[in-house]
Amino acid sequence: MALVRILVDGYSLLHNWLELAAGKPRHSAAARDELIHRLTLYRDAIGTPITIVFDGTRAPPGTPRPISSPEMEILYSPAGQTADDVIERVTGLLADYGDVLAVTDDNAERETVMSMGGMTSSCFNFIQTVKDTLHEMDRDIARHNRMERQRFKKSG
Repeated sequence: MALVRILVDGYSLLHNWLELAAGKPRHSAAARDELIHRLTLYRDAIGTPITIVFDGTRAPPGTPRPISSPEMEILYSPAGQTADDVIERVTGLLADYGDVLAVTDDNAERETVMSMGGMTSSCFNFIQTVKDTLHEMDRDIARHNRMERQRFKKSG
């Protein structure tokens, strides 16, 4: 089956991606916004929808909700639930439609997702994949721009 969605435990990934919003607290709006920005670029590069789930109990009251779309969904877990609970529920709901990839460093959560038929990735491996993909995209864009400049110079 094809990969239908990537589910990311937002705070788990933020705690492992220290260069995002360096010097800012891991639960800050700046750190969350930078994570959302970076994963939006990644989603644009790969075309697979991503859902980032933050533990709602850690979002300060009045925290504005980021703009979500079906392709890049930003969720806070409801009161009394964790990001893990939401990821498990979504994994179960999407199982009939294709593969789901859950990104977390919580080993128990990864085992639960795998038992439901989902795939998992450690935060470290996912961060490397995102960095590599974005670096490759930057190289492709630079190469395309060089070719277009050369083409423009030849035509002028």
